[in-house]
Amino acid sequence: MRNLHTRRLPAALAITVPLVAASSGVSTAASPGVSTGVSTAASPGVSAGVSAGVASAATPYVHRSESAGARVGSTARPPESAVTPTGSYVRPVGSVAVRANVRVAPSVSRALRALEAAFDGRIGAYAVDTATGRTVVYRSRERFPLLSTFKAMACAAVLHKARTSEPGLMSKVVRWSAAEVKPNSPVTAKYVKQGLSVARLCEAAITLSDNTAGNMLLKQIGGPSGLTRYLRTLKDSASRLDRWETELNDWSPGERRDTTTPAAMARGLRAVTVGTALHAKDRDRLNAWLVATETGEARIKAGLPSSWVVGHKTGTGGVYGTAHDVAVVWPDRTSAPIIMAIFTNRKASGADADEKIIARTATILARGLGRL
Repeated sequence: MRNLHTRRLPAALAITVPLVAASSGVSTAASPGVSTGVSTAASPGVSAGVSAGVASAATPYVHRSESAGARVGSTARPPESAVTPTGSYVRPVGSVAVRANVRVAPSVSRALRALEAAFDGRIGAYAVDTATGRTVVYRSRERFPLLSTFKAMACAAVLHKARTSEPGLMSKVVRWSAAEVKPNSPVTAKYVKQGLSVARLCEAAITLSDNTAGNMLLKQIGGPSGLTRYLRTLKDSASRLDRWETELNDWSPGERRDTTTPAAMARGLRAVTVGTALHAKDRDRLNAWLVATETGEARIKAGLPSSWVVGHKTGTGGVYGTAHDVAVVWPDRTSAPIIMAIFTNRKASGADADEKIIARTATILARGLGRL
């Protein structure tokens, strides 16, 4: 049984959101290598390496910003360029030097470095105001584990497949065995015999981060490698999914499997929630699921004004205190959204995650964008 519940979304997203009924278990209710800075040019393809005018070993290359009139959701990517200490962009040897409008954001850098020191860990962040193109980044090209943030992109891949090559996929009923039920599967654990439609699996995977639902969705798109192929169509050359739930959460520093970068995730999320990577109806559906998310209330949402509408997907690991949140945020009902991607981990393998760090990072990013 399903209910229809209208969420308070921005005017452009005021759609009727199908939610799993209560019986389903879903409620309806500066260190070396740090890249920091602000870009004031609108650029859907702006690189993770947009920096505070300081070249670093961790982020030696950046992309030149596009003009302020760049089309929202564009996946065009300018040639790669190396950043010089003066803040100019210089293309690699053999090409012509190009200058771009980049200004330093020392307040963001200082605040995030202090935050890292306080919780003895690492923060990766990328935020872009899609209205102005202004972008704030910090360790945005460093790798972090995807964790359950992959589920948002898996649902985007499923929606795209249903629209372009497999009509009826969203209503297809998928079944699984009791042996396939993974920990943290509050919805799918109750539907082993009946199964659920792909649409309801998307809802469970995003709103409650149901792990079995995540695996069942991956099966619809060719497994972990299928998701990686979809990400490549979004011009994401960094992110990769190699394993299934829950093995994909087994991460340690230096691991490349099942990882992404804050910049790559933010660009991908922008493409599917604001841009043209999905059909408008599918984009609205994905955004509605993100807004209905019940996990991570103490993360990005807690760091922003309560009047702002936040659609997000969390990720939490069991080691190194890994905790993430990626979001599309509407400051008001008529404004263009902000895209945020915040990834964290701690230095000690047995350390606990700290959601307050994510909330405080969100506040710092919003201030860096001039929204607070």
